[in-house]
Amino acid sequence: MSSLANQLVRAEKEEIARAIRTLLGRPLVSLHDDPAAFDLIRKRRRPLIQWFDYFCGWRLVVEPRQGYARLVKVRSEPGATRPARRRRTTRAPFDRRRYTLLCLCAAELLASPVTTIGMLAQRVVQAAAVEPGVPAFEPVRGEERAAFVDALKLLEHYGAVTAMDGATDTYLDDEEAKVLYRVDTTRVIRLLAAPVPPSRQVAASSTGPVGDTVEAATAEASFGADAPPGGPAALTVEARYGGDEPTETQRNLWARHSLIRRLLEEPAVYRDELTPAQAAYAASLTGRRLLRRAAEEAGFVLEERAEGFLLIDPDAIATDARFPDDGSHAKVAALLMLDLLVTSGPVTAARLDAEAARLLRRFPQWAKAYQSEGGGPRLAADALEVLSLFGLARRTGDRVAARPAAARYRVDRAVQEAVQEEDA
Repeated sequence: MSSLANQLVRAEKEEIARAIRTLLGRPLVSLHDDPAAFDLIRKRRRPLIQWFDYFCGWRLVVEPRQGYARLVKVRSEPGATRPARRRRTTRAPFDRRRYTLLCLCAAELLASPVTTIGMLAQRVVQAAAVEPGVPAFEPVRGEERAAFVDALKLLEHYGAVTAMDGATDTYLDDEEAKVLYRVDTTRVIRLLAAPVPPSRQVAASSTGPVGDTVEAATAEASFGADAPPGGPAALTVEARYGGDEPTETQRNLWARHSLIRRLLEEPAVYRDELTPAQAAYAASLTGRRLLRRAAEEAGFVLEERAEGFLLIDPDAIATDARFPDDGSHAKVAALLMLDLLVTSGPVTAARLDAEAARLLRRFPQWAKAYQSEGGGPRLAADALEVLSLFGLARRTGDRVAARPAAARYRVDRAVQEAVQEEDA
């Protein structure tokens, strides 16, 4: 093969790998937000569709004319580690009320390609009034308008609605604000990434609690030997993985998909947390070969340890959160406390509270949000949440222990002593 041909093949592989990681970090890529990324995905859409289908069982939809690509990621089990966030300055996670209004807005936007914020608010008022279990929407209240605006701004961010005249934020202070929207109804529909369409949950909702219905719609069931018997969630894998009596090939397919999904979604995957089917697949020659192949084709570095697996993105394209990171006081405190957990073994939650309080006393101008009564325990709790999110620590009862991946952050005592001598 000529040198030019080799370069073209290498360039194609690099583009595919970059596009995979881009979609993992941003499952919805729009032309108006990132033209370069969308153009790359559009150009390589065929191998991208094949990669996500083969290794993850995920569906990738690329709409060149409408200007977006949507990776429909579904999880093998529900998780709340990546909530929707408000697009205003606080960036706080959505609460139950905002999720409710987001769903109502999305449903009502399908009625017309053009609407105004006032017309949409009235339709949401009417929809909430007839939906059992949904609190009434009262736009005369400021907190209700704020929640409504947060839902709309998230839909704007995803390109589902576009403000043609006026600004959504004006509705915060004025119920009579005039904002004209153009609605992309196709994109509104694409936002939903439920393995089981809500229409198939009607029967289930009449026989069980609402929470069970939502969980069945938003998370795939386990499969084969690891599956819980019965339940409406069995519908999620019936067509793809063989129904009630899966074959060995279908079981292996589910093991591959569920294991690679976890590797792509979780900071670290520990062997003791794998199901028996996943553990057997990871230990097999075929499983190990495909894990390495998936990582290589996506541009990841795969670390295989006795305790588990870790995928590293050298360019940090596929990640939505980083650690270490000085972007928040909780992350800084988490890194400082991690050394205590690694060197001192399991410690009590009270000791972490005391360590956080000591940090606040030592640096009185730092983390001013925590420089008040009870600030130490609050900082320790937020830091522990960070460590748990990244798979670096686990709390069991009153004890907190470092997990194996935390060893990579161990402080080199020789280096630390040398730095202290230089400072002295």
